Amino acid sequence: MKLFRGRSRIIVLAMLALVLGAAVYGFAAANTVPANNAGEGDGVISGYTVTNIDYTLDASDPTAFSQVAFDLTLAGGGNAPATTEVHVGVGDGATTYWTTCTAGTLPNWTCNLSSSTVGVRAAIELHVAAAQ
Repeated sequence: MKLFRGRSRIIVLAMLALVLGAAVYGFAAANTVPANNAGEGDGVISGYTVTNIDYTLDASDPTAFSQVAFDLTLAGGGNAPATTEVHVGVGDGATTYWTTCTAGTLPNWTCNLSSSTVGVRAAIELHVAAAQ
């Protein structure tokens, strides 16, 4: 009799776990996420002009970058506002190291590359992403 009671409890607990699991799964499956657009690429972007690009090498290791600075102006003329969000990516064709930039005396922007995983010798591309 005790064996039957122990087995009954296990069966009841297993059924309860299945019912709760199904309810949780049903609730989770009911969640929806709205469609969003996102992407990254390269090409002509008419919003900004990047000029006067100046790389600084690390003083203790000249095979590494310290920073990159450049002027960022609006394509129609004038400086990009200091509130512009600016990021750069230095790439070697397989890996791109991205970092945030800070506004200096406009139109100048500076980006710290001291943690870059892409070294001077391997670098073949510079990406500048800017948005207001």
